[in-house]
Amino acid sequence: MRKTKLYKFSVKTLTFREVRWARTRLIITGLFTGGVILWSLLAINQRYGDVFGLGHIQQSALINENRILQNQLQYLTHKLNGIQRQLNLLGDRGNEMRLSADLPKLDEDLRKAGTGGVDNRIDFTSSKSVNSLLNSLNSVTERAENELRLQSSSYEEIQKAYEKNKVRFSHLPAIKPMEGFYNKRGFGMRFHPILQIMRPHEGIDIDNEAGTPIYAPADGIIDFTGHKGGYGLTLEINHGYSYKTLYGHLSKIIVNEGQRVKRGELVARCGSTGLSSAPHLHYEVRLNGVAQNPVDYFFDDVHASYYQN
Repeated sequence: MRKTKLYKFSVKTLTFREVRWARTRLIITGLFTGGVILWSLLAINQRYGDVFGLGHIQQSALINENRILQNQLQYLTHKLNGIQRQLNLLGDRGNEMRLSADLPKLDEDLRKAGTGGVDNRIDFTSSKSVNSLLNSLNSVTERAENELRLQSSSYEEIQKAYEKNKVRFSHLPAIKPMEGFYNKRGFGMRFHPILQIMRPHEGIDIDNEAGTPIYAPADGIIDFTGHKGGYGLTLEINHGYSYKTLYGHLSKIIVNEGQRVKRGELVARCGSTGLSSAPHLHYEVRLNGVAQNPVDYFFDDVHASYYQN
């Protein structure tokens, strides 16, 4: 009876020790295997550029990318500042063109008001240096866009004014209507050679042979043709823009009332009709009905033939 009990006790003790040792071996094997796997994963991650996103190589790459980004932002900011300087020069040139188109300059206050942006600082990233560069780039870009918009609008205004002025200039009596000699002081009070009295002379006399061609000094519409007192055979042209011209002492009129004429077009021929002592053209320029000195409108180096085909 005693031997049997002892045998049973020994079997139970052996079984408990074996189980505990097996568990210990399993833990040790697991730790070793886990270490090998972890080392292998780290080696693979290192070899293939942090494929598991463990962050060591990625952090180094981000630092390098951040440095490249800062350099590029500085370069772009420098380029945009150069563009802004060019836009400023363009604005100065635009002001010169505005003056030539009879438009007021865009003063500095207006340009600043039109191109100044709102200084809204934004934190794009956690990097202060990158934020500073991005905000600077954003500010320069906004100013350049506003300046470009302002100058584009200004140039459109210049273009419209130029087209309008081009039409107005084509109606300005700017060329001498007939070749010949004239007295630059012939306008104003003078002694009339036929009436023998002092009286105002509201134009100038251009001397030349009878039949010398007379040309329209600007675009316009024939307003009157016929005899007119001491002017003799007379022609009047309405050029628009409050300008009218008169041609007296003619021998022949080529055009008809209501006819449109262009600058340089033949309209009449010189004569000696009316109160005239010799062949010449009496020529008047009126602005809003007030007599002007025609000499002030002459471009002596521009001939009517320049406008003829």
